[in-house]
Amino acid sequence: MKTLSSALLASVLFAAAGNAQAFGVGARAGTTGFGGDIGFSLAPTLLARVGLAGGNYSTNLSANGIDYDAKFKSAVGSLLIDWSPLGPFRLTAGFMPNNNKIDLTGKAQNGSYNFNGNTYQASDVGSLSGSVKTGNRFAPYVGIGYGNVATAGINFYADLGVMYTGSPKTSLSAACGPTASAGTCNQLQADVAAEQGRLGDDLRFARWYPIATIGVTIGF
Repeated sequence: MKTLSSALLASVLFAAAGNAQAFGVGARAGTTGFGGDIGFSLAPTLLARVGLAGGNYSTNLSANGIDYDAKFKSAVGSLLIDWSPLGPFRLTAGFMPNNNKIDLTGKAQNGSYNFNGNTYQASDVGSLSGSVKTGNRFAPYVGIGYGNVATAGINFYADLGVMYTGSPKTSLSAACGPTASAGTCNQLQADVAAEQGRLGDDLRFARWYPIATIGVTIGF
């Protein structure tokens, strides 16, 4: 249903483009990565944008006393309406289809892991990996901005807002190491399952994804 909704909205926007009085393209960078937009006017103060952005970067995270190597992969589309009642300043709303994901690889702290209050030697854990995905792949967006993609000439534009991606979906799994007994392995699996739930709770703040971008436009 979400895919159908996005397709219908995109069709409406592209159909409107056929009657547009202004048209432009933009290139931008920001919290969604690097990307671009196609914009066109719908009315004197009303414009529409269709865009796509993405990027990858690595960082380190710590949650519940566990360190993770984290690889963030961003892929965000945009289906937006810009309303500009005050010249270049505008209000923006719409949807951002996204496929954001964080791949996690756990690391032992001081030669050991601690899950659910139990300590395991590094040799008891063969590997620890997981992922965090956005709960809402068709995220609503609201924000403010400056400049419009469809404005004639070369200009810059900027956006500041937030998209609601819902509660993140987390997964976490561990493989037993060479020194883990059968009982230790069973306990490890149970403790990692409990840790997965805590990880999801710790990342509830990620329901709101901040959007901050700046770019350059060429309008016709």
